[in-house]
Amino acid sequence: MRDDLRGVAALTVLTFHEARQRKVLLLAFILGLLFLALFAWGFRAAVVESDGAPPAIQRLQLNLLTLAGLYAVNFLVAVTAVALPVDTLSGDIASGIVHTLLTKPLRRAAIVIGKWLGFLGLLTLYLGFMAGGVLLVARLAGGYAPPNALAALAAMWLGGAVILTMTIAGGARLSTLANGVVVFGLYGIAFIGGWMERIGAALGNATARNLGVASSLLVPTEAMWQYAAALLQPPLLRQVGFGPFSSASTPSPLMIGWAVGCVAVNLALAVWWFERRDL
Repeated sequence: MRDDLRGVAALTVLTFHEARQRKVLLLAFILGLLFLALFAWGFRAAVVESDGAPPAIQRLQLNLLTLAGLYAVNFLVAVTAVALPVDTLSGDIASGIVHTLLTKPLRRAAIVIGKWLGFLGLLTLYLGFMAGGVLLVARLAGGYAPPNALAALAAMWLGGAVILTMTIAGGARLSTLANGVVVFGLYGIAFIGGWMERIGAALGNATARNLGVASSLLVPTEAMWQYAAALLQPPLLRQVGFGPFSSASTPSPLMIGWAVGCVAVNLALAVWWFERRDL
């Protein structure tokens, strides 16, 4: 047990080291700075143009701009959650690295959990940098701070954790290419389903809304964004219930529990599949 815990910690650190060697963190940091610079330029231009408008209209515009920035960050986090670990298990098997790891006194479960913790830490850093940058720009350029920011970021993080864990589970079962295709496909279903749910709720179309709910149950990434967007909106806009980056129907808090369950189930599947895979 003690050896497994040491192995998990070592693999977590090794995951960070590999990301640094591959310049993943450096590239993510540079591209993130470019995104934040563009967002800051657009945000500041919008603030200048809205000068003289009623304060309520100004705050509404600032809220929509902040939601737009965080919506883009949420998408980037989901893509990163797939791209980072897509070959972590399947690639190690194909290259033979996994045999080196298994010569140590490590169980296969420790390898999976160690890599999962490492990639989850990287994803947390990325989300904190990108979303924190958007919130900082909104604060400095417009003097605006959305409500419930920390709780909203936690919901976005949970959505990223779901898709990341699904990717690691797929890597324990599928080849790298097949894993990427499947996980991106599932994310696309959830993304389109989320828009169907918004449109169905706005137009009173029960079929479209139910299809959206079903896709959220399959992959609750978009539901986590909808929950985060509802938290970030001021009370008046939340009562109106519809915007370009939010939905007329806010997911139930029970969806948080469902997302946590999805992470746990996919992590368990990753361990189970990896332990039974012929290496």
